[in-house]
Amino acid sequence: MAETGWSDVIGQKQLTDNLRNALRFNKISHAYLIQGEKLSGKRMIADIFARALQCESQQDKKPCNQCRSCRQAINRNHPDILYVEHEKPNVISVDNIRQQINGDIAIKPYSGIRKIYIVDEAEKMNVQAQNALLKTLEEPPEYAVILLLATRAEAMLQTILSRCVVLNTRPVHEELIKEFLMHKVQIPDYRAAVCASFARGNVGRAVELASNEQFDHMKAAVIGTMKNISGMETNKMASEIKKINEEKFDVDDYLDLCFIWYRDVLLYKACGVYGDQGHIIFKEDMAEIADAAKRYSYDGIERIIHSIDKARSRLKANVNFELTMELMFMDMRAG
Repeated sequence: MAETGWSDVIGQKQLTDNLRNALRFNKISHAYLIQGEKLSGKRMIADIFARALQCESQQDKKPCNQCRSCRQAINRNHPDILYVEHEKPNVISVDNIRQQINGDIAIKPYSGIRKIYIVDEAEKMNVQAQNALLKTLEEPPEYAVILLLATRAEAMLQTILSRCVVLNTRPVHEELIKEFLMHKVQIPDYRAAVCASFARGNVGRAVELASNEQFDHMKAAVIGTMKNISGMETNKMASEIKKINEEKFDVDDYLDLCFIWYRDVLLYKACGVYGDQGHIIFKEDMAEIADAAKRYSYDGIERIIHSIDKARSRLKANVNFELTMELMFMDMRAG
């Protein structure tokens, strides 16, 4: 566990204010459910909150990350911060809950005033496991705090939700993610911009993309195709489409890259050479973007962007992949 604090949580002020106020006024609930998509920071927030609840510092700033309790938590050996584990990848069973929570919760804390249970991927609890947990939530010991982390709260029983303080992570603004990547992860601005655009408000996903060689490979392939699409022969198009399958590219990300390319072309066309080009993502390919902006009309760019959206819809409806992509590429070539 890293030495993180509340200031390290990017773009989730409403959620963290709720938890910090609970700490400040000692209004701690027995159960919280933190909901958010994968990599959105749920685990990080739960770790910080658990550490703050156990922090021995007399100062207002908690967690201090310096006291004995904080150091134990950081090293993952705090006796009163417990992580529920499950051997089956897609199911948290009733036995997992009975053995790791229900059968343990009656034992008082070893060193602190609280005993904290963190259940990651809580939506994987089957109905029997949730019903077993419900019995504990109905009459929890005074010292117990249960933190449930879930990507889909709708997978949880309503009786569970009604006994939890439900907190939601929110999409983080693109500029905040870009600044974080540049200053904390130390990646250049043009790369940070691409990853931030693709993260769709998810800081963890942006960090993952920043170190993902497969994403870089796909980005290079897409940009190579976009640069040459206007003069591309049909057999070359078929080869590029075949490459998407062979390289196992994520098709949603592939289409997003196509969209961002034409969005940049449109921005350049609207701004001109002397306009504000700060919002262009593929800055390292500015010369080719400028050429494309001259080549395409506004109506042509609009048609292509619509074609990308149509391709996405067709693929979701299980229309033939090769045919869908070929039609999109032909629309791009025609302009």
